[in-house]
Amino acid sequence: MSYSYFARYYDVLTENVDYQERAKYLCDICRRHNHECGVTLDLACGTGSLTIELKKFGIDVFGADMSSDMLSEAQMKACENDLSILFLCQKMQDLELYSNIDTCFCTLDSINHITSKKELIKAFKSVSKYLADDGLFVFDVNTIYKHKEILSDNCYIYDTEGVFCAWQNNYQERNNKVIITLDFFEPDEDGAYIRTSEQFSERAYSHDQMTEMLGEAGLEIECIYEDMTFSSPKENTQREIFVVRKKKNGK
Repeated sequence: MSYSYFARYYDVLTENVDYQERAKYLCDICRRHNHECGVTLDLACGTGSLTIELKKFGIDVFGADMSSDMLSEAQMKACENDLSILFLCQKMQDLELYSNIDTCFCTLDSINHITSKKELIKAFKSVSKYLADDGLFVFDVNTIYKHKEILSDNCYIYDTEGVFCAWQNNYQERNNKVIITLDFFEPDEDGAYIRTSEQFSERAYSHDQMTEMLGEAGLEIECIYEDMTFSSPKENTQREIFVVRKKKNGK
């Protein structure tokens, strides 16, 4: 999945996200857990909106994403903000970093995009490999509740300036997986509409599954919050924040 077409419209479809507030929240989490951000990786950084806000907060941050198209958008935005940020085109399962990191952030349900437990364990091990002992890994996930009750088999329409998007979900209860199909309709110079499509899947995992997979990577859950709060998740929480610590000596 290259997210080539999705990259062009990603910022429009996520314009409701307050990246500045989310960056502040992530920094607050680190302070709450007595952790200095230090060298920070924004994993699955997409078009770099969060990376840029973290940089503005004075964080020594760089980004990584598997999509070169997303990273092209990210680099352009960094230049527009007169910021020098390193962006790496790498999958989270196969990171090859130039040094250890003190902190890793991974946001906006990027973890859910890995629908194989084997591949997700590989991603966690990849982060753990470069995360310093006692380092912090903070990521969010869409919950099983959201997949089952909110996304489900629903359809959504986004009618924005420059593009019309039809979003269709297909929910598979046996593994809490949602197959998402996006159809983009963009007007050309003659007034006709050009259709492009992309499809990807997201999977929700239980706390027990997360604990087991993270444990295999030498990572330990320190706390789970409801998104953008410091409250414990509820039964109808749609997005959760996992605060995970790298065990000293990987043990």
